[in-house]
Amino acid sequence: MSNTSSVDAAFLQIDTSSIKNKQKRTKIFQRQQAEKTRLKSKEKRAKRKKTALALGEDEQVKKKPQTIDSTREVDETLITQNDEEIENDEAQDEFANYFTGSVEPKIIITSCYRPTKRSYQFIRDLLHVFPNSVYYARKKYPIKTIVQTLNERGGFTDLLIINEDHKEFNALTHIHLPNGPTAYYKMSSVVLCDEISNHGNPTSHHPEVILNNFNTRLGHRVGRMLGSLIHQKPEFRGRRVVTFHNQRDFIFFRHHRYIFTPKRDKAELQELGPRFTLKLQWLQHGTFDTQHGEFEWMHKNEMDTSRRRFFL
Repeated sequence: MSNTSSVDAAFLQIDTSSIKNKQKRTKIFQRQQAEKTRLKSKEKRAKRKKTALALGEDEQVKKKPQTIDSTREVDETLITQNDEEIENDEAQDEFANYFTGSVEPKIIITSCYRPTKRSYQFIRDLLHVFPNSVYYARKKYPIKTIVQTLNERGGFTDLLIINEDHKEFNALTHIHLPNGPTAYYKMSSVVLCDEISNHGNPTSHHPEVILNNFNTRLGHRVGRMLGSLIHQKPEFRGRRVVTFHNQRDFIFFRHHRYIFTPKRDKAELQELGPRFTLKLQWLQHGTFDTQHGEFEWMHKNEMDTSRRRFFL
């Protein structure tokens, strides 16, 4: 050990400026820097171990990793547990009856003008995700006309419009009927069911819903709006789970079935699909009206002041 240490010390003391060959000089300098970094890490580990022995192994304090999520900017609208104001809002908002299970969603799914074959395949997959949903051919009808027609017929609770550009899905418009709100998302990373390796086939059972990491008032509202698409009386026999996971304002959608092992001490997941990612662009009071509608929230470029600033 002492011989090795002396060799390392001698290597670090080599004066690279006296080496005339540039390639050799650069190579030795880089090795010296790497060795210095290694020795510093070794010293830190030894110091942590010494501290741990002094405190006792059970009392060792582990430093939490610093991530973009853990160091997000402080937001005044972050929700705390048992917030009475939030609970009162939940009891009176547009989605209250959906989360008590007294209202079952009935969803219309349609497309943009001139949809491609891939768009029809994606809508087919979504119809399997939401049991009480139907497809409505868009043809040349504007969105306002579709909303008016659905409200006149009655019974429909949500309208989903899938948009694509140059054969790539780029947007999702979600209109909660009959009186809104309306949310517009950028859509990306769409993977159809048939494109997922070893995917399963969903049943018609009502799935369970997971709404994860919607921590601000805006995020809470968006999460409840998405959650209202699923009937809040899950049929556990089907073992289906629909997940909306928010991370850094990107909402990841996943659809799984959980499978118990023979001993029933563990559960495994089988993905059913599809997969896609949403990013909220605006949230509007009422139904779709981009010219005269009142916006609850709208994303603007000047709002992106930091990588650690999130809104959901």
